[in-house]
Amino acid sequence: MKKIITMLLAVSILSTPFLASAATKVKGHTKKNGTYVQPYYKSSPNRSKHDNYSTKGNYNPYSGKKGTVNPYKW
Repeated sequence: MKKIITMLLAVSILSTPFLASAATKVKGHTKKNGTYVQPYYKSSPNRSKHDNYSTKGNYNPYSGKKGTVNPYKW
C-alpha cells in the first residue's frame, strides 16, 4: 500500500508542470484605438494546429466557446 501511495504521489508531482502549462494567461491591455481588452486565457504556443482552443472539435474551458477554425486551412 505504501508503494502505491508513493507511486501516485510521484506521478501527480511529475504531471503538474504539464497540466499547468495547458494555458497561457494574457494580461488586459488597451488597443491603439482605445478599446480595452480584458484578461483572457489562450492555449499555450506549440507547433500543433489541432489542440488550440479555436480549432473545430475543441472548446475553450474558460469561455465555454466552441472552436470554429478549420486546422487544415491555416
